[in-house]
Amino acid sequence: MIEIYTTQLCPYCDQAKALFKDKGLAYTEIRVDTDAEKMTEMLERSQRRTVPQIFINNHHVGGFDDLKQLVEANRLDDLL
Repeated sequence: MIEIYTTQLCPYCDQAKALFKDKGLAYTEIRVDTDAEKMTEMLERSQRRTVPQIFINNHHVGGFDDLKQLVEANRLDDLL
């Protein structure tokens, strides 16, 4: 299960979602700019304020740069 905490105007969020779409991977988008409870949830889970915050099978990946590093190292499949 892939979860992405996002906001509407976030190019890094868009890049992360595009990467998953290109790989044919389904994800759940959780908007934190429209739901204060989800922002609190993201902060508690990730200890970070920036978006995107990406979780794969409840493992905190981090942001888009962290996701990109996983892909480049061919380690994304290990988390799926």
